[in-house]
Amino acid sequence: MTTLEQFLTRAEAMLTRLEALLPEKTATVLDWNSPTAAFRWRKKNGRGVLTPIAHISPISLPDLFFVERQKALLEQNTRQFLQGKPANNVLLTGARGTGKSSLVRACLNAFSKEGLRLIEVDKDDLVDLDEISDLVARRPERFILYCDDLSFDEGDSSYTALKVALDGSVAAQSENILIYATSNRRHLLPEKMSDNTGYAHDENGDLHPSETVEEKISFSDRFGLWLSFY
Repeated sequence: MTTLEQFLTRAEAMLTRLEALLPEKTATVLDWNSPTAAFRWRKKNGRGVLTPIAHISPISLPDLFFVERQKALLEQNTRQFLQGKPANNVLLTGARGTGKSSLVRACLNAFSKEGLRLIEVDKDDLVDLDEISDLVARRPERFILYCDDLSFDEGDSSYTALKVALDGSVAAQSENILIYATSNRRHLLPEKMSDNTGYAHDENGDLHPSETVEEKISFSDRFGLWLSFY
């Protein structure tokens, strides 16, 4: 065997080992005839996977009390979404135990027979929103991308991904997808006392401190419908 042949053999072996380490780019093909109406988006070995949720909480809308206004608005928004009418992305904010997550689950149970489906997405996986959208864009069902207990830290990459999805980009959000999120924070980004120190008249002072603060507190407003729970 010549030196060139030896080199090519070693190179081919190395490429084979590298290909085995690379994650697959596409998500697994899901059986859409599955009886469940809810799924989880999970990462396995760097690969996005939609996993059916076998057991869904049986809670229904009549089970929820003292949130009549929030219930009516979310129910109306979801119904309009299913009918192909204008509907909003929704942010539900408030303290723990006030019914935010329960209301989303109740809406799923109320409308699942009409084609509503829910995909639960962890905050860290929001960077995969485009991939999830591509996966379900051609489906006849209507999908709620649901993120529970949403909040962001400074420099969080998932913040940018969600901001692009809410604000819109060159690729418009698919008409069969809405984003529902719950949060214990009224504003999803942390607000710090240091945000106000931009008024300092030194070389590190922010020339437009009000814009810095406004960018943080206005992120929640990018959801078309904002429901508060007390």
